[in-house]
Amino acid sequence: METDYNRPAPGPPPRPDFFIVGAPKCGSTAMSDYLAQHPEIFMGRKEMHFFGSDLRFAAHFYRRAEREYLAEFDSWNGQRRTGEASVWYLFSETAADEIKAFSPSARILVLLREPVDMMYSLYNYFRFDGNEPLGSFQEALQAEPDRRAGQRAGRQTYFASGLVYRDVPRFANQLQRYFKVFGRDRVKVVFYDDLAANPAAVYREVLQFLEVDSTHSLPKFERVNPAKTVKSRALRAVLNDPAVRSNLLAIRPAMPRPVFRAFHRLERLLQRFNSSVEKPPPLVPELKAQLQREFAPEINQLSRLLGRDLTSWTRGTALVQKPMDVMCAKVCSLTPCRTALVQKPMDVMSVD
Repeated sequence: METDYNRPAPGPPPRPDFFIVGAPKCGSTAMSDYLAQHPEIFMGRKEMHFFGSDLRFAAHFYRRAEREYLAEFDSWNGQRRTGEASVWYLFSETAADEIKAFSPSARILVLLREPVDMMYSLYNYFRFDGNEPLGSFQEALQAEPDRRAGQRAGRQTYFASGLVYRDVPRFANQLQRYFKVFGRDRVKVVFYDDLAANPAAVYREVLQFLEVDSTHSLPKFERVNPAKTVKSRALRAVLNDPAVRSNLLAIRPAMPRPVFRAFHRLERLLQRFNSSVEKPPPLVPELKAQLQREFAPEINQLSRLLGRDLTSWTRGTALVQKPMDVMCAKVCSLTPCRTALVQKPMDVMSVD
């Protein structure tokens, strides 16, 4: 693909024209990070969740008005593509229509993972960031009926809907919404297993989907966003305190943007200082097997929708790697690549 690097001087920043819509803990942070390193792609701040009016975040979660949202793209410098990544757009029942109204020709990138591993990874992430108050995954699953009724959340909980873990990986219905709104040719599905096995090949496929220079490569596909734990729950409680955050957001309109961004940078610095990489314990085998049985019908439905055999997920094994033309069949109308994926373990595993 030929690329014009002699771009004219940039004008006003454009609206985003592609969106990474989820799902959570499926590699979206890694993919966003990889794409941001491409010279023809500008990525906005992750997890803004401007779209999805049905997503009920707590008052202490910062959701931007349109002016503030578009201001996050002010540092655009003439790149061909402008992207944004927010992992709950896939879960939302309204985000697809809202994105379409905002950016009618947008392209959609979806990352998916075996549902049980995704749920357990999401639970551990929510334990890390304070959204989840319950001390075991099994207890959290048992609390789902109460949580559907608005109970069993914690003081730091900012997105209670995400705590109903079984509701999150209903990928077939979620994908069908985006297929209906955008058409299959504008929706690209990437599987976590494929990204972990061969990130360079998947990265190249995504670049082709976005119609940017697909010969661009990264020197190394670094591990991104591994599982973490907090060093001090007391410090996290202060940083996440709903009263403190709500008051700060209340005075946000009167605060100069550089000052607000400085506060945000300080918060991120303290969050990094208060975290350490730590692999969670493995999921109890009996519970994992039970959940895999529960999600077998969902996986079969997703297999039929995408034209790829995903049933290995019901046995707790990674997907069988397919030739690249089969991987993108049913999802995008790219010229197929006839080179089979090389199964090579990469540092990118744990690309949540």
